[in-house]
Amino acid sequence: MMTDTIADMLTRIRNCVRIEKPVVDMPTSKIRKGIAQVLKDEGYIWDFEEVETVPARTLRLHLKYGPNGERLITKIDRVSKPGCRRYKGYKDLRPVLGGMGIQILSTPKGILSDRRARAEKVGGEVLALIH
Repeated sequence: MMTDTIADMLTRIRNCVRIEKPVVDMPTSKIRKGIAQVLKDEGYIWDFEEVETVPARTLRLHLKYGPNGERLITKIDRVSKPGCRRYKGYKDLRPVLGGMGIQILSTPKGILSDRRARAEKVGGEVLALIH
């Protein structure tokens, strides 16, 4: 039984990036689709789609690589864990690596990147750190 679906998603992405696989499949959920939308908006993946499979729907991410095959995602970590939640207000959100990375937050306005959360002046639970 899987208890942390977000950590499972991040691990699947991390493993596929390491072997330079073009797509990664995982079971779908609302929060996973939200994270995928943030990754697409920030330019870390080309696109994502929901595929009808039996017994449940599958979320398929099309990973993005540089022109010479370099990885855009070099590090992807879970920040807030089921045993220890991490929350930040919008004033506490600092740019990751001088703006070269992002934090993904779960806010009252949905799943947002740290840039968008600062612009909308909303804080929340820090789900992941990507650079």
